[in-house]
Amino acid sequence: MTPQLGKFLVAAGLLLVALGAFLWLGGGSLLGWFGRLPGDIRIERPGFRLYAPLASMLLVSIVLSLLLWLWRRLG
Repeated sequence: MTPQLGKFLVAAGLLLVALGAFLWLGGGSLLGWFGRLPGDIRIERPGFRLYAPLASMLLVSIVLSLLLWLWRRLG
């Protein structure tokens, strides 16, 4: 394993811990809209529940792609 990959994994882990602490301590109310975007499919019937967050995952994909593009561009 290269030292650069190790640093990236540590930074990613710290970022996940910080995000988890933020959501756990009440910051989740800021993201209440996430998962309820137009394009997220939700079907609820007696004995059956389907949830497909298509628009939310598309948004996550775009944001992560932009962040990785910036990281490669600046790094």
